[in-house]
Amino acid sequence: MRVLAFESSCDECSAALIENGSVISVRTHTQSVHRDFGGVVPELAGRSHLELIDRLCQQALHDAEAELASIDCVAATSGPGLVGSLLIGLHYGQGIAQGRDLPFRQIHHMEAHLYSAEIESGPMPLPFLVLLVSGGHTLLVLVRGLRDYEILGSTLDDAIGEAYDKVGKLIGLSFPAGAEIDRLAKSGDPQSYSFPVSKRDASLDFSYSGLKTAFRYQIQKMTPQEIENRRSDLLASFQFAALASTKSKIVSAVQRISPRALVAAGGVSANSVLREAMISTALAAGVPCYVPAMRYCADNAAMVGYLAWKLEQERVVDHHEVRARPRWTITDLNKEAARH
Repeated sequence: MRVLAFESSCDECSAALIENGSVISVRTHTQSVHRDFGGVVPELAGRSHLELIDRLCQQALHDAEAELASIDCVAATSGPGLVGSLLIGLHYGQGIAQGRDLPFRQIHHMEAHLYSAEIESGPMPLPFLVLLVSGGHTLLVLVRGLRDYEILGSTLDDAIGEAYDKVGKLIGLSFPAGAEIDRLAKSGDPQSYSFPVSKRDASLDFSYSGLKTAFRYQIQKMTPQEIENRRSDLLASFQFAALASTKSKIVSAVQRISPRALVAAGGVSANSVLREAMISTALAAGVPCYVPAMRYCADNAAMVGYLAWKLEQERVVDHHEVRARPRWTITDLNKEAARH
């Protein structure tokens, strides 16, 4: 089975071709138009998707040496995300499906991330625990099976990726800032500054707004030259506090539920320190750890197409109308689908 897939939920525009669960081609473009604004501008994102999506589709097909006539199914992200961006990929994909009388899958963006590590690893043992971390989401999700999810913890304020971007903006880095903070922090001393490790309690929820505020107060006490000279130390200390909090929640969750595997997913799962923390936690628990390949960490159509193929194989039928869903919790999927 060949699936032509599209992702356009935020500022990545992507098209991919999946054949029997394997990625044949994927083209992803991260929009640069938002850098001057320090964050994603919804109207600009929608316009960029409109300009990019057909070209990316043609490139993905060309890379795979495939024609539309060889496609068996079309899939696109329908939520959550920016409504204007979602509509572009959703309607473009639906148009291809209707024009060629093909089945169409509307995909939950976060559900696609849950299985992104499987693209290269193959099926993961159930139940597995996923730390899903991105610019807009920080979740601990227990996956008991396809369309059987439980959210064990979530952020009470900023997502971890959002905290990275805001701290990056405070210190003069371009958007998005996560990869650059990770790079700069490697040459810094994480013990240079004492930033708060939030949510030291029994819950599995996350909070990063207090850490972001503490970082802002610290640099307000410093001259521009001091900030420049100590930038790596500042960022290393910030990252240490952010990930110490994150790791403590993961460890608590593993101890409580004893999953058969530990998984990282989402854009922030590309962070080198977070990956090391996930691997060490999994080793201590005696379970395997799965992380997506770097190119499947950020939003991409390969994970959308892979999930669509997986749903087709399991004969999962969606009963809701095709529409963009800017707000759509992952646990809604538990009751929205049925099998033949």
